[in-house]
Amino acid sequence: MIPLRDLNPRRSAPVVTVLLIALNCLLFFYELRLGDQLESFVTSVAFVPARYFGAGADPALLGEAFTSALLSMFLHGGWMHLLGNMLFLWIFGDNVEDRLGHLRFLLFYLLAGFSATLAQSLAGPGSTVPQIGASGAISGVLGAYLVLYPRARIVTVIFLGFFIRLAEVPALVFLPLWFLIQFVSGLESLAASTTTAQGGVAFFAHVGGFLAGVVLLFLFGGMSRRRPQLAG
Repeated sequence: MIPLRDLNPRRSAPVVTVLLIALNCLLFFYELRLGDQLESFVTSVAFVPARYFGAGADPALLGEAFTSALLSMFLHGGWMHLLGNMLFLWIFGDNVEDRLGHLRFLLFYLLAGFSATLAQSLAGPGSTVPQIGASGAISGVLGAYLVLYPRARIVTVIFLGFFIRLAEVPALVFLPLWFLIQFVSGLESLAASTTTAQGGVAFFAHVGGFLAGVVLLFLFGGMSRRRPQLAG
């Protein structure tokens, strides 16, 4: 299933959501300009679990870990990685920002991203593969969206063999199904892992970010905040 848009009107401009999308795109274009130096750049600046959680990790690097985790949220491994993440952020981010307010939403997003990085690191503390991508933070947005708008309809592309159709799927169906896929895939990745250098999708970042988003929503008072009123 691929979401195209939601049928959930907002009452304020999604300023932070747009800025986050723009920043992700700008850093991706910077990555494209690096050419042959891209791999060494990502390895040196992105968050690598083994560097901070593996055997012999230096506690003095914890400050660097924060910076690496922050930067990693805005790096992507390719066009599909970027476009997929930005699509989800655009569809679901505006309404969560609408409820939390601009500054609270920015802090919420970053904390969800840090939580996702931590979750993936705990699942594979010896991994030497850089963790990059906005999907962990965006997963937090999905968790908050599910709690806030369970009845919202998501216009979704559904693939049924050779047939493709559009359907309006309730968030209460779409998002728990998405979470279940991430959780099961994460368990399968652990069972199949035979090396600390295994790459691929960071499923536990998605799981951890999603759960963090639910918790953070309540901590930020998202359930008690009223949506902004239109003037006039």
